[in-house]
Amino acid sequence: MSDCVEVEGKVVAVLPGTMFRVEIANGHQVLAHISGKLRKNFIKLTVGDRVKMEMTPQDLEKARIVYRLKNADAPRSVPRRSFGPRR
Repeated sequence: MSDCVEVEGKVVAVLPGTMFRVEIANGHQVLAHISGKLRKNFIKLTVGDRVKMEMTPQDLEKARIVYRLKNADAPRSVPRRSFGPRR
C-alpha cells in the first residue's frame, strides 16, 4: 500500500453508484466509495454510520471506506424474517 492517511468520519449522504458523502471530525466533507472487501461481504452502509477511510495526501477530496465501525446510535431497520405460518 502506498502512502495513505487513515481518518474516521460519519456518513451524511448516500449517493448513487455506491458513493457516499462523509463528514470528517473537522467538518470537511469528502466523496467516498466502498472498498472491494466491503462490497464482497455485502456490508451495508446507511446515513449516520461511523466509518474508517483511507485518503491519499495528493487528493483530500476523495476517500475509500475500508471499515464500518460498531455504533448503536445509527438507525438500522432490521428485516422481519418469516419462518412460515404461525399455528
